[in-house]
Amino acid sequence: MNEFQAILQAFDQSQENGETAFLATVVKTQGSTYRRAGAKMLMTSTGKMVGTISGGCLENDVFEHTRQSMSDSNAIVVTYDNTAPEDIIWGFGLGCNGVVQVLIESLDKDNTVNKLAFMRECLYNNHFGIVATVFDIQGEVNIKTGACLLLYPNGSISTDIKDINFTQSLITDAHTALINQKSTVNKYHLPNGNVEVFIEVIQPPTPLVIFGAGRDAVPVAKYAKTLGWHVTVVDCRASNATYERFPMADSIILARRETIDQVSITERTAAVVMTHNYLDDIEIMKMLLLSSNRYVGVLGAKQRIERLLADLRAAETVYTTEMLEKLHAPIGIDIGAETPEEIAMAIIAEVQAVLSNRNASFLKNRKKPIHSSVIEASVAAQDLILLGV
Repeated sequence: MNEFQAILQAFDQSQENGETAFLATVVKTQGSTYRRAGAKMLMTSTGKMVGTISGGCLENDVFEHTRQSMSDSNAIVVTYDNTAPEDIIWGFGLGCNGVVQVLIESLDKDNTVNKLAFMRECLYNNHFGIVATVFDIQGEVNIKTGACLLLYPNGSISTDIKDINFTQSLITDAHTALINQKSTVNKYHLPNGNVEVFIEVIQPPTPLVIFGAGRDAVPVAKYAKTLGWHVTVVDCRASNATYERFPMADSIILARRETIDQVSITERTAAVVMTHNYLDDIEIMKMLLLSSNRYVGVLGAKQRIERLLADLRAAETVYTTEMLEKLHAPIGIDIGAETPEEIAMAIIAEVQAVLSNRNASFLKNRKKPIHSSVIEASVAAQDLILLGV
């Protein structure tokens, strides 16, 4: 279970217990911060906190705001500015030289625009979505902090924002974020003020397909589920014992090598091949390299992988450079792994690195910032739209 899945579970429990629940979301950061925009934490009136928005230094203070500053249930934004050299002036001991803005809102499951329910739908129906939330208002505008717009993958919209011109511009930018699959912070100039919005891409779980159901595949499935990924195990030996061995898997497919084409592979899929059977691996690799997935990892020594590719080429199977670039074999990053658990850690770390477009090197050798900053969209075109020019 990942962080957001735990938040959803905790919210359900809070409603069953009749507790008031609050959601804290990092909506904007500047400089060095522990968490990026989109990090969330659920809080209840009984003091339960699930999720993190920092390294543990801001959570208690944010919770206090739910008790002292939210009696009317209106959303608020709290800014933590730690750019001063003396970290102690804030008393938080942040250790990061940056600015964090946190939106805190009361959760009402009966709200007509229920962003938590929307996020749940994206998670469990395995589709992308957009949540655009107003978090900064300057001037006299008829928009509230916390007002939001939800964009479904089919193009339908749900919003509590009344300003039609602003809404139309926001819809355009939400579609752009959905296409690019990248969250942004946008600033809009309205006739009587400015509005800043966090346009967040809600991503479904990463689909991981593990070909092979041996004991060494178990920790791979466990680690993937810890990250909240959607795990499918394909057993080419078609053994019913696989169900008992992989209770954590979301899906188990018992199939012979001749019928592996029934396995769903998309452009988001990461595939790990660890069947320990040469003939199975040939058929699986043939299918995967010709598919649109992002990652193909194959367990085995380098000589074995070279032989597999040679046999595939001998069968007149042609692979482009792009197809071979997604092949990672031998699989995993070099951490000196030997035990099944260590190897699984190396495998999952490599998949995560590929999906994040990173090279899995030491952070101390990284010249760029650890986290990519949220891109702030240009406001020039939006000025023309919202001012009616």
